[in-house]
Amino acid sequence: MSIEDPSSPVVDGNEYGHSDPAAAAGPRRILGLAVPTLGVLVAEPIYLLFDLAVVGRLGALALAGLAVGGLILAQVSSQLTFLSYGTTARAARRHGAGDERGAVAEGVQATWIAVALGTLILAVVQIFAVPLTSAIAGGGDIAEQALRWVRIALFGVPLILVAMAGNGWLRGVQQTRRPLAFVVAGLSVSGVLCPILVHGLLGAPRLELPGSAVANVAGQSVTAMLFLMAIVRARVSLVPHWTVMCAQLVLGRDLIMRSLAFQACFVSAAAVASRFGAASVAAHQLVLQLWNFLALTLDSLAIAAQTLVGAALGAGDARGARRLARRVTWWSEIFALMLAACFAAGAVLIPKLFTDDPAVLDRTHIAWWFFVAIIPVAGIVFALDGVLLGAGDAAYLRTTTLGAAVLGFLPAIWLSLVFDWGLAGIWSGLVAFMVLRLMAVVWRAESGRWAQVGTEVPGKAPSAA
Repeated sequence: MSIEDPSSPVVDGNEYGHSDPAAAAGPRRILGLAVPTLGVLVAEPIYLLFDLAVVGRLGALALAGLAVGGLILAQVSSQLTFLSYGTTARAARRHGAGDERGAVAEGVQATWIAVALGTLILAVVQIFAVPLTSAIAGGGDIAEQALRWVRIALFGVPLILVAMAGNGWLRGVQQTRRPLAFVVAGLSVSGVLCPILVHGLLGAPRLELPGSAVANVAGQSVTAMLFLMAIVRARVSLVPHWTVMCAQLVLGRDLIMRSLAFQACFVSAAAVASRFGAASVAAHQLVLQLWNFLALTLDSLAIAAQTLVGAALGAGDARGARRLARRVTWWSEIFALMLAACFAAGAVLIPKLFTDDPAVLDRTHIAWWFFVAIIPVAGIVFALDGVLLGAGDAAYLRTTTLGAAVLGFLPAIWLSLVFDWGLAGIWSGLVAFMVLRLMAVVWRAESGRWAQVGTEVPGKAPSAA
């Protein structure tokens, strides 16, 4: 069976459909990879809003339980995104070298890691579920509700991680439509079952909040099964190889540390914003959610860059990889400038779509122009993040992200509290964080040191297909 995505142009065995990969990275090719990827990235947040609406009809207690349980599930699963991003980098290099079986083999090993880590997380968090929910919820009825939900939802952790690994290798071989189809299929099952099981519709038992967790696990099972079937149908060896898994875990270590830097910054920002009152924290959260949405949008272009650059380096074309980096960064920046113009024009109207509270709106406008100003910066930073991830340069990204957090974001956040700078101080910290990252990734991109060719991610253990 061919593992090529029928949507990907193939001319004489060249996955780019062109003898020069850089020349193929025009808007059509980039969007062909980015749009389905964006669908995968936003599908889960959209479903969570639906789940929230369904559970919300049970009352405030159920909503609070879902919030606490959802926070626990997100924290124990979202830190392992290396199963997606790291696998993409490794699989893309093999795909670029024409080693399709080796590319899928990277997915096999990532899936073994997903199953092992997912099972371990499931066991550990089940053991500590009671004190964990009590600590977050402060005990009482909310903790009890959260515990009922999280006991069931935790069975979805290995399934979530399997889907991450599946997304990784499929992106690496430049298939982005199949992951979207798999994710939508699973979320559709959850979307149908959620109101039925929560409210006892169509003769089903009324499970209330636990029904939401059952629906989630059911949908996650469908998605994970589809990704597993894709690996089996590729007809590669399913035997675990420790050397490959070690190399993936080393890459994962760097990406996890980078992710923790983000977590520390944004948790600190929320904590300080809350010290300035309800209106400030509400305004901060409103603008931050728009920033998160924008980040997902630009991240889809970064993933396209990661896939294309990794394939070019795997094909031994360092010069083409550098041209791809410039091309994708250019298109990402054009898109970011368009987004910045839209948000600037909607400075008055857009916040009113979310709230009519005068105090919140007043503080929103303080953060708004910081938000608009860093969108063009993000266009370059996110694209070059994708380029460097595609090159396997995760250690550099880890170090520079930690440095930008320690030197830029965190000092501004805590000085804002000391000197009462309010949201202006907090968002100045985000600007400093992004500008420092911009300087770091531009310098690295211009140096060309990242463009090391071959099927192996530089500095990592050798893989065995």
